Amino acid sequence: MSQSQISQAYGSTQKLGAEARQTEARALLEAARRMAESQKRPEDREEYRAALRLNWRLWTIIQSDIVSDENSLPSEIKANIMSLSVFIDKHTVGSLANPDAARMNVLIEINRNIASGLMTTPAPETQSGPQDSAQDVPRGNILA
Repeated sequence: MSQSQISQAYGSTQKLGAEARQTEARALLEAARRMAESQKRPEDREEYRAALRLNWRLWTIIQSDIVSDENSLPSEIKANIMSLSVFIDKHTVGSLANPDAARMNVLIEINRNIASGLMTTPAPETQSGPQDSAQDVPRGNILA
């Protein structure tokens, strides 16, 4: 492998890691957008179900990542995300069983709020803040 190819591969890997949070945020926002769009046509039950199922699949992927041994998030954060995804599971099942476009509002808001947090760049630590090194910050995991 040439030096140029190595540099290019390294740059691609860094870009993928740096963009993981953005990709996760975009996925959550897209699911929120589809649910919001389906609310505009309450008579279209298939669109309503498809939007809910898309969001449910996304959260199933998140659940799968959270329980993965490779996920380096702190246990407390993992537990909080799992609790939230259990709520999303139950709310989604209830929304599919008793269709009501207004029930999607809570799911839309959850997705938007988490996406907003993922798109926010953490402020640099100050001298008086925790002494954790940047190496301790988990990167590239879902909701990292």
